[in-house]
Amino acid sequence: MKKAVSFLITLYVSVPIALYVFPWILGHVIFAHLLRLPFSVDLSKPEEVLNHTCNFYLDTEEGVSVGVWHTLPASQWEAAAGKNPEWYRETLGEGDPVIIYLHGNGGTRAYHHRLGLVKILSAAGYHVLSIDYRGYGDSTGEPSEAGLTTDALYLYNWVKKQSGGSLVCLWGHSLGSGVATNTAVKVQEQGSVVDAVILSGPFTSIGEVVLSHPLTKMYKFLPGFESLVWNILEMNNVVFANDKNLKTMTSPLLILHAEDDNIVPHYMGLKLHHISHQAQKEHNKDAHVQVISYSAHLGYCHDKFYLDPNLSNAVGRFLQTMKQQK
Repeated sequence: MKKAVSFLITLYVSVPIALYVFPWILGHVIFAHLLRLPFSVDLSKPEEVLNHTCNFYLDTEEGVSVGVWHTLPASQWEAAAGKNPEWYRETLGEGDPVIIYLHGNGGTRAYHHRLGLVKILSAAGYHVLSIDYRGYGDSTGEPSEAGLTTDALYLYNWVKKQSGGSLVCLWGHSLGSGVATNTAVKVQEQGSVVDAVILSGPFTSIGEVVLSHPLTKMYKFLPGFESLVWNILEMNNVVFANDKNLKTMTSPLLILHAEDDNIVPHYMGLKLHHISHQAQKEHNKDAHVQVISYSAHLGYCHDKFYLDPNLSNAVGRFLQTMKQQK
């Protein structure tokens, strides 16, 4: 019995020590890019799991190639048979809204809940471009906050060039919410504004969500543990500060968050809504800011928003308002 207790204590204490000695561990946990689920899918052949979709690659910077799936809106389904990626690219300029989907950590663009969402959005009439950031899926390179943001910004600018005047929306889920707001702020620094931003299961900052995780809470009473986490994140240059970004971002915003989210607490989504709403007032902007909270009894948790039968209508109303304002 004493040996078992001694082992558990040693194991418990070893975690913060390991983080201190090997700070890169926390970065790997946050990005979880080595979990390339599902293993059985050939990402170069999206038709095996997703209809009306083509695969292509973009060189976002020297030595970095990222994989992207382009899924067509329902209006293009019949015409898509046998067409090549160039034809798919040309359809971006035909007026249908474009959603750039920025997924969370772990898995690839073929992960089941991501496929479920893409199918809903495609059927609702949107182009959907799903990117695997550097280090994820079949994309090259190693992930970092700056790198993921560079990949998303490159794809956004590429889409804007192809889509003419079509509405382009950034949809960021979980970790992708940080990528989305980073990208939106970068676009503003370039002198433009993203047409619309949707955040599902978003956090205030990566540090706060790490410290709110059930496993991390076991260590919060240890002196200096919170400071250790913040210092490691700073060393890894991983911040993903949605709360800070929304103080300057002027794009219309829709937030989706479930009360039973077991990864990112629901209150973080509400806090981001409040921050964005206040920021719009302070900047004398009238951009649309909205939050949709899902009751816990629905069981949507962190990534099952696609199960909402009214999701396409809610997204449609939000984007239609943006389209009318363009």
